Amino acid sequence: MDKREDSLPPEDITIVDDRDREPPIRETETELDEDDRLRPQFVRDVLELAEAGEGEAARERIGRLHPADIADLFELARSDERPMLAAVLGDMLSADVLAEMNDYVREELIDLLAPEQVAELAAELDTDDAVAIIEDMEADEQQAVLDAMEPEDRAAIEDALSFPEESAGRLMQRDLVAVPEHVTVGDVIDRLREDVNMTTDFWEIYVVDPMHRPVGTCQLSWILRTPRDIPISDVMKREQTLIPVDMDQEEVALRFQKYALISAAVIDRSGRLVGMITVDDVVHIIQEEAGEDILRLSGAGDGDINEPIRETYSARVRWLIANLGTALLASSIVGFFGGAIEHMVALAALMPIVAGVGGNAGTQTLAVTVRALAMNQLTDSNSWRAIMREMKIALLNGGTIALIAGTATALWFSNPLLGVVIAAAMVVNIFVAGVAGVAIPLLLDRLDQDPAVASSIFVTMTTDSMGFLAFLGLAVLSGLTIL
Repeated sequence: MDKREDSLPPEDITIVDDRDREPPIRETETELDEDDRLRPQFVRDVLELAEAGEGEAARERIGRLHPADIADLFELARSDERPMLAAVLGDMLSADVLAEMNDYVREELIDLLAPEQVAELAAELDTDDAVAIIEDMEADEQQAVLDAMEPEDRAAIEDALSFPEESAGRLMQRDLVAVPEHVTVGDVIDRLREDVNMTTDFWEIYVVDPMHRPVGTCQLSWILRTPRDIPISDVMKREQTLIPVDMDQEEVALRFQKYALISAAVIDRSGRLVGMITVDDVVHIIQEEAGEDILRLSGAGDGDINEPIRETYSARVRWLIANLGTALLASSIVGFFGGAIEHMVALAALMPIVAGVGGNAGTQTLAVTVRALAMNQLTDSNSWRAIMREMKIALLNGGTIALIAGTATALWFSNPLLGVVIAAAMVVNIFVAGVAGVAIPLLLDRLDQDPAVASSIFVTMTTDSMGFLAFLGLAVLSGLTIL
């Protein structure tokens, strides 16, 4: 019997253009606002039902939500309300909900579950999502969960945990479709139909050699449009982007972005295919890495509103203490010129302007440089060109601000020399800020230090110190303070 007898005849196949289709009516439109956020009234209603013991009514309202929205519901609830909400949900607190949940909130809920329950939930997830749930647990709790898992699932999780954090090995999925290069398209289709244990979520098939090394990829659309007797090696694309298993997840995201990938094969050190990474996982990584760099620049720690207060305090106070130390250098410069300030109080009024504008100029350059380094746009090949570019921009900005500030100061204080001094100080400080904003993160990057972590401290110290030194020094040298 022809294995294609169950397929539809060509005349019964209709191609539908999504542009001609009416948008579906969302079942949850009363629960979500126009920005797809849970309405405050809905959150209050559900929590009140749960607190009143009306669990069935609460479950009925929650049951219409997507797992990601249920995860949002837990995050919007207070910490002391989450155990009650979890008890009301029961088996509705699924693995998909946990996978979508904020890390800190998920840790709270996992602490309420027995290891057997955590193991059962992890077994329902892809390996990468299961690892995300298990990796942050305490060692004894983690081992208890692994012991409760099926041997096959446990082996996959333990293998993933053996790779460094934030690496491709932690991020990849083990479930994929790989076929030898000598089979035909028909053989592949038959295998996809008959193997009930095969993964169902994939976009392309990997073609491997006898050593299980990837030699090409084939999209499902190509297979569906190719006659059955054509060898898969004639259909596949041999050029592919391979991801080393120990590659940092930020580098993985950059490759997906650069080459517009939907999925990519992950290989071990011997070149064997061990997993795949899909774009849905990379989207989360891009978001995390972008937010992480911004938060590191500000010294705000993880910047998560669900982070425990003690951890947030510890992360932020270290940064503030470091800033206090650098501020002492700037204040010592001001103290050195104390006599000049006493003779002309206007200097004290204008000093914050010079330092503040210089600090903002440095922050602008710093943000651009850190982003360029993170996106691999700034390398050894163009670093000097980037420095020269920022120097030119700094001179243009400095000249513009100097003209405005100098003219305004001269008119306000009826002192043209004071206007010239502040204009010159502006040019000097903005120029130094531009150079520091690009040179400091480049230097830290060359020293294998994260430029997003410490750059802003040094840039702020440089702009403040140089701003005070340039302004007060020029005022003294010009004889302004003895007029």
